[in-house]
Amino acid sequence: MEVKELYRQILGIEKPWRVSQVELDIRAERIDVKVVHDEEVRWPCPECGQLLSVYDHAPERVWRHLDTCQFKTYLHARIPRVKCPVHGVRQVKVSWAEAHSRFTVLFERLAIAVLREANIEGAARLLRVSWDEAWNLMERAVRRGQKRKSRRVVKKMGVDEKSLGKGHNYLTLVYDLEEATVEYIADDRRKESLDGYFSLLSLAQRKEIEAIVTDIWDPYLASIREHVPGAEDKLVFDRYHLMRHLVEAVDRVRKQEHRELKKEGLEVLAGTKYLWLYSQENLPPEKRSFFTWLKKKRLKTARAWAIKESFRELWDYRSLAWAIKHFESWYAWAIRSRLNPIKQVARMFRKYLRNILTYLKHRITNAVSEGLNSTIQTIKKMACGFRNREHFKIAIYFHCGGLDLYPVTH
Repeated sequence: MEVKELYRQILGIEKPWRVSQVELDIRAERIDVKVVHDEEVRWPCPECGQLLSVYDHAPERVWRHLDTCQFKTYLHARIPRVKCPVHGVRQVKVSWAEAHSRFTVLFERLAIAVLREANIEGAARLLRVSWDEAWNLMERAVRRGQKRKSRRVVKKMGVDEKSLGKGHNYLTLVYDLEEATVEYIADDRRKESLDGYFSLLSLAQRKEIEAIVTDIWDPYLASIREHVPGAEDKLVFDRYHLMRHLVEAVDRVRKQEHRELKKEGLEVLAGTKYLWLYSQENLPPEKRSFFTWLKKKRLKTARAWAIKESFRELWDYRSLAWAIKHFESWYAWAIRSRLNPIKQVARMFRKYLRNILTYLKHRITNAVSEGLNSTIQTIKKMACGFRNREHFKIAIYFHCGGLDLYPVTH
């Protein structure tokens, strides 16, 4: 098999194109393959498909292809243009590359696979391209995936925010809890941030939403109540965020009590911070006897911890009536506890009780969102942070968007 025919098959060149020349530069570790087309060929208009004669040719373009025996391989061609009576002068499509790309589709497919396994800097090094070229490949993949993805109704969705860095610098993220994907990203965490997502859906589509789980954040709640019909029966406050409020209250009680005991020369709470953050069943076995001894010391912190543990029982109820009865009993205990951090959380829970109890109907949490947030945090660390928030959004969609990223090969 001669070299031209070999590269025709390697590159997947089909008629009316043919390989006219193959040049090898050993010193530059580079192979250049030039392709031309047959004469008197009629080409389809890329807009309407009408067959037309060649109008002229675009200047020669170069595409990076998969390496040949570790030599960088480049494809050269002058693409013909046609003059359509309806659409005017248009450049015809070629089978080996997408429009406006400087890489063949086979190279792009390889690049996407590498980018999914490494950060941009590492991928660029492995692919032997610049950082900007690697980033452009990722961005093109995301735009391609978003264009293919149909706007569908996320029936069980999560809403959460993600910090970009220091200061009040946030992104709002909408998750599909069933598919475990990020569906939408907006700047900040204002009402308008979430309004943008709902504006993409018709009223009929918004009616199809079955449940929305989120933290207690009033701008999000206002947006959900404004746009989602029957929102009060669909809105669920994430139980892990609710428990975090109680865990933080227990820690505030511990800090205050520790300061009071230190003044009396007692260090009984020293070094116990993380013990009080555990739930009963998750206590390390080696710490259980010590923790039992601590609880017998009649500490305020132990009382706060017990109140926190009692609230956790709410999630086990199946009956709404019994759940309400449990909450009322718990609330009375919390309010009489004389522990201000606990009382503050209890009052907040009473205010939002209706949408705390909707968990019993839908049984969903933001656990999927938290898992994706962990992935997003890993992306952020691998990139050593993102100064450009648009870059951060692209990276999130690339790794967590559930998009069809790969170009179609002929």
